[in-house]
Amino acid sequence: MKPRVLKVFAQLDPAPDVILLANAVEPHLDQTFFYLFDVPAGLFEGSVAIAHPDGELDILTGALESETAFQAAKGDPHVKVQVVSREETEAAVKKMLSGSATIGLNYRELTHEWFVRWSKLFPDAKWTDTSNAIRTARVTKDPHEIELLRKAGDIGSKVGRDIPGLLKAGMTELELASQMEYRMGQLGASGRSFQTIVGFGAHGAEPHYSPGRTQLKPGVSMVCDFGCYFARYASDITRSFHFGPRDDEMKKVHEKVFEAQQAALSTVRAGVPAKEVHLAAQRVIDDSPWKGRLTHGVGHSIGLVVHDGWGYGPNAEDSLLEGMAITVEPGIYLPGHGGVRIEDDIVVTKGGYEFLTTAPREYIEVAA
Repeated sequence: MKPRVLKVFAQLDPAPDVILLANAVEPHLDQTFFYLFDVPAGLFEGSVAIAHPDGELDILTGALESETAFQAAKGDPHVKVQVVSREETEAAVKKMLSGSATIGLNYRELTHEWFVRWSKLFPDAKWTDTSNAIRTARVTKDPHEIELLRKAGDIGSKVGRDIPGLLKAGMTELELASQMEYRMGQLGASGRSFQTIVGFGAHGAEPHYSPGRTQLKPGVSMVCDFGCYFARYASDITRSFHFGPRDDEMKKVHEKVFEAQQAALSTVRAGVPAKEVHLAAQRVIDDSPWKGRLTHGVGHSIGLVVHDGWGYGPNAEDSLLEGMAITVEPGIYLPGHGGVRIEDDIVVTKGGYEFLTTAPREYIEVAA
């Protein structure tokens, strides 16, 4: 855990005396708490982490998850766990931060309530926003994180392979989504990483559609966008299928999206401007009959959350870095008709990339 603390502080000049992280209640948990304190389970509501420039990490947590915390810290001399009640937390933090003139906060994930409490507790402190440093540190993954992402991706990939066998006429979008989520749990996922998207027919033209009671009928295409958590790390995969008699236009759309994804992937390697990945896909689509129907950025980082603080589109200013875990997800959307998106998780390497998701990407027709 010390290397991660040092990685965050390395992005800060000047560095604060400490970085103070605080969890509220689900879902308002600071994921950087779990980045620095690599604990695979537990909510840790109301818990606090104090990170120091020398790599030391103090964890203040309640009795509910004390054993989990002690197990996670076991054998790591740089992590100290202290069990306190929620009523005792402020006094314990004040004692530990006595003499700290500059305190770093993660503005992006700190609740207003916690900020008010800290402001009252440390009226003379100078606050500094460490959000960008945290994002920069988290956007590249260490080997342990990559392994967890790969396991989450394996689960998503297996479900992607199973979807054709789940399809039957008359089932609803919600029914298919629930079956996909159940299957992820059977395979070892601790939960879905976002609301599963299943869009039949014209609903596939809405990239962030929420599944409803629309029934599956022969002759329609569908978009299935889903993912899971494994030991807190997320996967995010999209596959598009056709059910029943072929729709020639949607088959061609799928082939074009596949071509666009291949073009985007061919640009990926450390040092490449991230916008070039998007533009490679966009050029393929804009040179087709469906110009302008790519309506979103082609990808984002993935990690402790499915959108892990960074995304890229045609105006992205950052370059790809070795160890980044990102999605590549071009799509074509035809309002009133349907859509196709193909999304995979990859890790950027010095000379290219490695797939984290491996379900078949080709056009698949499922007999009705």
